Amino acid sequence: MNILIAPVSFAKRFTVLLLFISVLITACGNNFQNESARKTSEGNASDSINLKNIPAKLLKLVRSYPGLLDSADGNNLYWKDGTVMIYDDGISNKSHDEMLDDPDIEDMLLQDYVRGESWEEPPPENFEPGRIRYEPFFLKMYGSNAAEVSNNVVSVTWVDGSELMFSKVNGASDSLLKVIEELNQLPQEFKKYLVNPGGTFVWRNIAGTDRLSNHSFATAIDINTKYSAYWKWNKNLTYQNQIPIEIVEIFEKYGFIWGGKWYHYDTMHFEFRPELL
Repeated sequence: MNILIAPVSFAKRFTVLLLFISVLITACGNNFQNESARKTSEGNASDSINLKNIPAKLLKLVRSYPGLLDSADGNNLYWKDGTVMIYDDGISNKSHDEMLDDPDIEDMLLQDYVRGESWEEPPPENFEPGRIRYEPFFLKMYGSNAAEVSNNVVSVTWVDGSELMFSKVNGASDSLLKVIEELNQLPQEFKKYLVNPGGTFVWRNIAGTDRLSNHSFATAIDINTKYSAYWKWNKNLTYQNQIPIEIVEIFEKYGFIWGGKWYHYDTMHFEFRPELL
């Protein structure tokens, strides 16, 4: 009898042991899952907090140039090569002229560009989103001199068959090609505004200033000057414009802003600025 009882007792004990091990493993697994979920939740909360600390316009800037910009935090813009730029220089109450001459990135993004035909015409005094430019940003992105910019330009066939040089950085030239494709589909009556373009890439300062024109970076195009108005040529700020909104909307669709929506109007001028759109 004792010989028979011993194996049965051992079997029961072994079964109980297996059951205990199973319960232990399950409990550990649940704890691990709960801990992972907690950490994930904390991480998501942290990410959410970080995103809330980033100015919306700075975040939009990063997302507009994913090839070169890496990330941002509350007051810093991080480039993929490790370069860091300050968003807000801490100087408040700048005049419009001070922002033009010595802006930070915050100043550059301060005014909201309005797409399409529902914009205020003529523009309010000193309302000109895109005209304020933080020059180090563009020098870093497109080239710090004419030779560096030249290394990144390609030839683009314009509406009238002329060849224009435009930067390929950030897909700017690809965007211009899409603009051209749609401009070519406009009725003939629009062609007069587009033939004989004023030009694209010229390394130069804006007349009367020490500021570089965005033509210096091969990211701007002037269409036919014959039908264009420019406040300096007109020598006054009484708004004038002949450029049809149909042309403007095609440019805007692919990341270009129009100088015709500036108080200091420049209706021939379009420049690639997707962060403002």
